[in-house]
Amino acid sequence: MGINLQALQTMQPTAFTNTPRSTVGEAHSQFSNQLKNAIEQLNQSQIASEQKTIALVNGEIDDLHDVMITAQKASITMNMAVEMQSKVIDAYNEIMRMQI
Repeated sequence: MGINLQALQTMQPTAFTNTPRSTVGEAHSQFSNQLKNAIEQLNQSQIASEQKTIALVNGEIDDLHDVMITAQKASITMNMAVEMQSKVIDAYNEIMRMQI
């Protein structure tokens, strides 16, 4: 019951070696697009919460449970965005303190 070492030696890590690398411009564009999408989703969750709250106040809908869930989702999304902003600022400050 031995290990076939020859079979192990022929294995190559192809997942990392065959992936094309993006340029700095492409990476910047991808990051920018992801950031824009995240901000748009944050905005949409806030708008949805506000619309459902207004509809509840105006008597257009009766489902308080759905309104509260939507408001909580919007709140969690906003809290996560604020925490991420704080972490990014902390990381930036850490980089700025590094001596080269």
